[in-house]
Amino acid sequence: MSNTQPAAVASERTPLRARKVSFAWENTPLHWVPGDPFTTHTINVLHLLLPAGERWFVHVYRQVLPYIHDDRLREDVIGFIGQEAVHAQAHDDVLPHLRGLGLDPTPYTAQVDWFFEKLLGDRTLPPGRASKWWLMERVATIAAIEHYTAFLGDWILNAEELDRRGADPTMLDLLRWHGAEEVEHRSVAFDVFMHVDGGYRRRVRTWAAAFSALVFLWQRGTRFFMERDPTLLGGKASLAAYHARGKRGTLPSTRAVLRSVPSYLSRSYHPSQEGSTAQAVDYLAHSPAALAAEARTTGTP
Repeated sequence: MSNTQPAAVASERTPLRARKVSFAWENTPLHWVPGDPFTTHTINVLHLLLPAGERWFVHVYRQVLPYIHDDRLREDVIGFIGQEAVHAQAHDDVLPHLRGLGLDPTPYTAQVDWFFEKLLGDRTLPPGRASKWWLMERVATIAAIEHYTAFLGDWILNAEELDRRGADPTMLDLLRWHGAEEVEHRSVAFDVFMHVDGGYRRRVRTWAAAFSALVFLWQRGTRFFMERDPTLLGGKASLAAYHARGKRGTLPSTRAVLRSVPSYLSRSYHPSQEGSTAQAVDYLAHSPAALAAEARTTGTP
Protein backbone atom coordinates (compact mmCIF):
# COMPACT_ATOMS: atom_id res chain seq x y z
CA MET A 1 0.00 0.00 0.00
CA SER A 2 1.19 3.48 -0.88
CA ASN A 3 -0.54 6.64 0.25
CA THR A 4 1.89 9.14 -1.26
CA GLN A 5 -0.31 12.13 -2.06
CA PRO A 6 -0.20 13.33 -5.70
CA ALA A 7 0.37 17.04 -6.15
CA ALA A 8 -2.73 19.15 -5.53
CA VAL A 9 -3.31 22.60 -6.94
CA ALA A 10 -3.54 24.67 -3.77
CA SER A 11 -5.48 27.52 -5.41
CA GLU A 12 -8.27 25.12 -6.36
CA ARG A 13 -9.39 24.51 -2.76
CA THR A 14 -12.32 26.49 -1.37
CA PRO A 15 -14.31 26.21 1.88
CA LEU A 16 -17.38 24.03 1.34
CA ARG A 17 -20.89 24.80 2.47
CA ALA A 18 -24.31 23.43 1.63
CA ARG A 19 -26.63 25.75 -0.31
CA LYS A 20 -30.21 24.76 0.50
CA VAL A 21 -31.69 25.31 -2.93
CA SER A 22 -35.19 24.55 -4.18
CA PHE A 23 -36.70 24.46 -7.66
CA ALA A 24 -40.21 24.88 -9.08
CA TRP A 25 -40.92 22.30 -11.78
CA GLU A 26 -44.46 23.12 -12.92
CA ASN A 27 -43.29 24.85 -16.12
CA THR A 28 -40.64 22.27 -17.07
CA PRO A 29 -41.79 20.08 -19.99
CA LEU A 30 -41.22 16.34 -20.23
CA HIS A 31 -38.69 16.86 -23.04
CA TRP A 32 -36.83 19.76 -21.49
CA VAL A 33 -34.34 19.70 -24.37
CA PRO A 34 -36.81 20.64 -27.13
CA GLY A 35 -37.19 17.99 -29.79
CA ASP A 36 -34.59 15.71 -28.22
CA PRO A 37 -36.05 13.08 -25.88
CA PHE A 38 -32.85 11.03 -26.01
CA THR A 39 -30.67 13.81 -24.59
CA THR A 40 -33.41 14.69 -22.10
CA HIS A 41 -33.73 11.14 -20.79
CA THR A 42 -30.00 10.39 -20.80
CA ILE A 43 -29.48 13.33 -18.46
CA ASN A 44 -32.67 12.52 -16.54
CA VAL A 45 -30.99 9.31 -15.34
CA LEU A 46 -29.17 11.56 -12.87
CA HIS A 47 -32.48 12.02 -11.02
CA LEU A 48 -32.70 8.24 -10.64
CA LEU A 49 -29.12 7.51 -9.62
CA LEU A 50 -28.13 10.45 -7.48
CA PRO A 51 -30.60 10.44 -4.57
CA ALA A 52 -29.70 6.90 -3.49
CA GLY A 53 -26.05 7.27 -4.44
CA GLU A 54 -25.45 10.50 -2.59
CA ARG A 55 -27.28 9.33 0.53
CA TRP A 56 -24.94 6.34 0.42
CA PHE A 57 -21.94 8.69 0.18
CA VAL A 58 -23.14 10.49 3.31
CA HIS A 59 -23.67 7.19 5.17
CA VAL A 60 -20.17 5.90 4.33
CA TYR A 61 -18.44 9.19 5.12
CA ARG A 62 -20.03 9.37 8.54
CA GLN A 63 -18.39 6.00 9.20
CA VAL A 64 -14.98 7.10 7.93
CA LEU A 65 -14.83 10.36 9.91
CA PRO A 66 -13.07 8.69 12.91
CA TYR A 67 -10.23 7.65 10.55
CA ILE A 68 -9.56 11.23 9.43
CA HIS A 69 -6.84 12.87 11.50
CA ASP A 70 -6.25 16.00 9.42
CA ASP A 71 -8.37 18.91 10.65
CA ARG A 72 -8.66 20.63 7.28
CA LEU A 73 -9.66 17.42 5.51
CA ARG A 74 -12.19 16.68 8.24
CA GLU A 75 -13.68 20.14 7.68
CA ASP A 76 -13.86 19.41 3.93
CA VAL A 77 -15.62 16.10 4.57
CA ILE A 78 -18.24 17.76 6.77
CA GLY A 79 -18.87 20.33 4.02
CA PHE A 80 -18.99 17.54 1.44
CA ILE A 81 -21.58 15.64 3.50
CA GLY A 82 -23.77 18.74 3.71
CA GLN A 83 -23.59 19.39 -0.03
CA GLU A 84 -24.30 15.78 -0.97
CA ALA A 85 -27.35 15.62 1.29
CA VAL A 86 -28.84 18.66 -0.47
CA HIS A 87 -27.99 17.19 -3.90
CA ALA A 88 -29.88 14.02 -3.08
CA GLN A 89 -32.97 15.94 -2.01
CA ALA A 90 -32.90 18.28 -5.02
CA HIS A 91 -32.90 15.41 -7.51
CA ASP A 92 -35.45 13.46 -5.47
CA ASP A 93 -37.79 16.44 -5.82
CA VAL A 94 -37.82 16.05 -9.62
CA LEU A 95 -39.37 12.57 -9.45
CA PRO A 96 -42.95 13.62 -8.54
CA HIS A 97 -42.86 15.99 -11.52
CA LEU A 98 -41.88 13.12 -13.83
CA ARG A 99 -44.72 11.01 -12.42
CA GLY A 100 -47.13 13.85 -13.08
CA LEU A 101 -46.01 13.86 -16.72
CA GLY A 102 -46.76 10.13 -17.02
CA LEU A 103 -43.27 8.75 -16.47
CA ASP A 104 -43.15 6.77 -13.22
CA PRO A 105 -39.51 6.04 -12.27
CA THR A 106 -40.32 3.76 -9.31
CA PRO A 107 -39.41 0.38 -10.96
CA TYR A 108 -35.94 1.69 -11.78
CA THR A 109 -35.30 3.61 -8.56
CA ALA A 110 -36.12 0.44 -6.61
CA GLN A 111 -33.23 -1.29 -8.40
CA VAL A 112 -30.89 1.63 -7.72
CA ASP A 113 -31.87 1.59 -4.04
CA TRP A 114 -31.02 -2.12 -3.90
CA PHE A 115 -27.64 -1.47 -5.54
CA PHE A 116 -26.54 1.12 -2.99
CA GLU A 117 -28.34 -0.11 0.13
CA LYS A 118 -27.79 -3.85 -0.27
CA LEU A 119 -24.92 -4.54 -2.67
CA LEU A 120 -22.80 -1.62 -1.40
CA GLY A 121 -24.41 -1.29 2.01
CA ASP A 122 -23.18 -2.24 5.46
CA ARG A 123 -22.28 -5.90 6.01
CA THR A 124 -22.19 -7.99 9.13
CA LEU A 125 -18.47 -8.62 9.36
CA PRO A 126 -16.12 -9.38 12.25
CA PRO A 127 -14.84 -6.16 13.84
CA GLY A 128 -11.32 -5.15 12.95
CA ARG A 129 -9.60 -6.01 9.70
CA ALA A 130 -12.60 -7.35 7.76
CA SER A 131 -14.94 -4.48 8.55
CA LYS A 132 -12.21 -1.90 7.87
CA TRP A 133 -11.46 -3.58 4.51
CA TRP A 134 -15.08 -3.16 3.42
CA LEU A 135 -15.12 0.46 4.56
CA MET A 136 -11.93 1.20 2.60
CA GLU A 137 -13.38 -0.50 -0.50
CA ARG A 138 -16.38 1.81 -0.36
CA VAL A 139 -14.25 4.90 0.29
CA ALA A 140 -12.19 4.05 -2.80
CA THR A 141 -15.37 3.44 -4.82
CA ILE A 142 -16.69 6.88 -3.86
CA ALA A 143 -13.42 8.45 -5.03
CA ALA A 144 -13.84 6.76 -8.42
CA ILE A 145 -17.49 7.83 -8.74
CA GLU A 146 -16.63 11.38 -7.73
CA HIS A 147 -14.11 11.50 -10.58
CA TYR A 148 -17.09 11.14 -12.91
CA THR A 149 -19.44 13.47 -11.06
CA ALA A 150 -16.72 16.15 -11.32
CA PHE A 151 -16.24 15.27 -15.00
CA LEU A 152 -19.98 15.73 -15.58
CA GLY A 153 -20.02 18.90 -13.49
CA ASP A 154 -17.26 20.44 -15.58
CA TRP A 155 -19.06 19.36 -18.76
CA ILE A 156 -22.45 20.82 -17.84
CA LEU A 157 -20.89 24.15 -16.85
CA ASN A 158 -19.53 24.40 -20.39
CA ALA A 159 -22.38 22.75 -22.34
CA GLU A 160 -23.39 25.85 -24.30
CA GLU A 161 -25.12 23.74 -26.95
CA LEU A 162 -27.92 23.01 -24.47
CA ASP A 163 -28.55 26.76 -24.18
CA ARG A 164 -28.53 27.17 -27.95
CA ARG A 165 -31.13 24.42 -28.28
CA GLY A 166 -33.47 26.09 -25.79
CA ALA A 167 -33.10 23.70 -22.84
CA ASP A 168 -35.39 24.47 -19.90
CA PRO A 169 -33.66 27.10 -17.71
CA THR A 170 -34.83 25.61 -14.41
CA MET A 171 -33.42 22.18 -15.27
CA LEU A 172 -30.19 23.76 -16.48
CA ASP A 173 -29.89 25.66 -13.22
CA LEU A 174 -30.36 22.46 -11.20
CA LEU A 175 -27.73 20.67 -13.27
CA ARG A 176 -25.26 23.56 -13.25
CA TRP A 177 -25.71 24.34 -9.54
CA HIS A 178 -25.08 20.68 -8.79
CA GLY A 179 -22.25 20.46 -11.31
CA ALA A 180 -20.59 23.56 -9.88
CA GLU A 181 -20.63 22.07 -6.37
CA GLU A 182 -19.20 18.81 -7.75
CA VAL A 183 -16.32 20.78 -9.27
CA GLU A 184 -15.99 22.81 -6.05
CA HIS A 185 -15.57 19.68 -3.89
CA ARG A 186 -13.98 17.45 -6.54
CA SER A 187 -10.83 16.74 -4.51
CA VAL A 188 -12.46 15.67 -1.24
CA ALA A 189 -13.25 12.03 -2.01
CA PHE A 190 -9.83 11.37 -3.52
CA ASP A 191 -8.07 13.13 -0.63
CA VAL A 192 -10.03 11.02 1.87
CA PHE A 193 -9.06 7.83 0.04
CA MET A 194 -5.39 8.85 -0.04
CA HIS A 195 -5.51 9.81 3.64
CA VAL A 196 -7.02 6.58 4.95
CA ASP A 197 -5.59 4.08 2.44
CA GLY A 198 -4.21 5.25 -0.91
CA GLY A 199 -3.39 1.81 -2.31
CA TYR A 200 -2.99 1.99 -6.10
CA ARG A 201 -4.29 -1.54 -6.71
CA ARG A 202 -7.41 -0.71 -4.72
CA ARG A 203 -7.83 2.49 -6.73
CA VAL A 204 -7.68 0.54 -10.02
CA ARG A 205 -9.94 -2.26 -8.81
CA THR A 206 -12.64 0.00 -7.46
CA TRP A 207 -12.43 2.28 -10.52
CA ALA A 208 -13.11 -0.72 -12.77
CA ALA A 209 -16.11 -1.75 -10.67
CA ALA A 210 -17.47 1.80 -10.40
CA PHE A 211 -17.05 2.61 -14.09
CA SER A 212 -18.68 -0.65 -15.17
CA ALA A 213 -21.58 -0.11 -12.77
CA LEU A 214 -22.12 3.48 -13.91
CA VAL A 215 -22.17 2.50 -17.60
CA PHE A 216 -24.55 -0.38 -16.90
CA LEU A 217 -26.93 1.65 -14.74
CA TRP A 218 -26.88 4.68 -17.04
CA GLN A 219 -27.69 2.79 -20.25
CA ARG A 220 -30.35 0.80 -18.40
CA GLY A 221 -31.89 4.01 -17.06
CA THR A 222 -31.90 5.69 -20.47
CA ARG A 223 -33.59 2.64 -22.02
CA PHE A 224 -36.10 2.63 -19.17
CA PHE A 225 -37.08 6.25 -19.81
CA MET A 226 -37.16 5.96 -23.60
CA GLU A 227 -39.32 2.83 -23.54
CA ARG A 228 -41.79 4.26 -21.01
CA ASP A 229 -42.04 7.81 -22.33
CA PRO A 230 -45.81 8.18 -22.93
CA THR A 231 -45.22 10.49 -25.92
CA LEU A 232 -42.95 8.09 -27.83
CA LEU A 233 -43.89 5.05 -29.85
CA GLY A 234 -41.18 2.42 -29.67
CA GLY A 235 -38.63 4.74 -28.08
CA LYS A 236 -35.15 3.26 -28.17
CA ALA A 237 -31.77 4.10 -26.71
CA SER A 238 -28.55 3.27 -28.52
CA LEU A 239 -24.81 3.87 -28.39
CA ALA A 240 -25.04 5.46 -31.84
CA ALA A 241 -27.57 7.99 -30.54
CA TYR A 242 -25.28 8.79 -27.62
CA HIS A 243 -22.26 9.20 -29.89
CA ALA A 244 -24.20 11.55 -32.19
CA ARG A 245 -25.29 13.76 -29.26
CA GLY A 246 -21.74 13.82 -27.99
CA LYS A 247 -20.52 15.14 -31.33
CA ARG A 248 -23.37 17.66 -31.30
CA GLY A 249 -22.45 18.86 -27.80
CA THR A 250 -25.68 18.05 -25.95
CA LEU A 251 -24.02 15.13 -24.13
CA PRO A 252 -20.40 14.47 -23.15
CA SER A 253 -18.47 13.17 -26.14
CA THR A 254 -17.40 9.54 -26.33
CA ARG A 255 -13.81 10.74 -26.72
CA ALA A 256 -13.98 12.81 -23.53
CA VAL A 257 -15.41 9.88 -21.56
CA LEU A 258 -12.62 7.60 -22.80
CA ARG A 259 -9.96 10.23 -21.98
CA SER A 260 -11.21 10.30 -18.39
CA VAL A 261 -10.00 6.73 -17.85
CA PRO A 262 -6.20 7.15 -18.07
CA SER A 263 -6.58 10.45 -16.27
CA TYR A 264 -7.90 8.79 -13.11
CA LEU A 265 -5.54 5.81 -13.38
CA SER A 266 -2.42 7.95 -13.68
CA ARG A 267 -0.26 7.69 -10.55
CA SER A 268 0.20 11.48 -10.66
CA TYR A 269 -3.56 12.15 -10.82
CA HIS A 270 -5.17 14.64 -8.51
CA PRO A 271 -8.72 16.02 -9.07
CA SER A 272 -7.60 19.62 -8.55
CA GLN A 273 -5.65 19.35 -11.81
CA GLU A 274 -8.94 19.16 -13.76
CA GLY A 275 -11.83 21.61 -13.89
CA SER A 276 -11.90 25.15 -12.52
CA THR A 277 -12.94 26.14 -9.02
CA ALA A 278 -13.11 29.77 -10.15
CA GLN A 279 -15.66 28.88 -12.85
CA ALA A 280 -17.69 26.81 -10.39
CA VAL A 281 -17.73 29.53 -7.73
CA ASP A 282 -18.64 32.12 -10.36
CA TYR A 283 -21.65 30.07 -11.44
CA LEU A 284 -22.74 29.59 -7.83
CA ALA A 285 -22.57 33.37 -7.36
CA HIS A 286 -25.08 33.82 -10.19
CA SER A 287 -27.26 30.68 -10.03
CA PRO A 288 -30.91 31.70 -9.52
CA ALA A 289 -31.49 28.83 -7.10
CA ALA A 290 -28.29 29.49 -5.14
CA LEU A 291 -29.07 33.21 -4.94
CA ALA A 292 -32.58 32.45 -3.67
CA ALA A 293 -31.15 30.05 -1.07
CA GLU A 294 -28.70 32.73 0.08
CA ALA A 295 -31.52 35.25 0.39
CA ARG A 296 -33.57 32.84 2.50
CA THR A 297 -30.57 32.18 4.74
CA THR A 298 -29.71 35.84 5.29
CA GLY A 299 -33.27 37.14 5.24
CA THR A 300 -32.53 39.59 2.44
CA PRO A 301 -35.29 40.39 -0.09
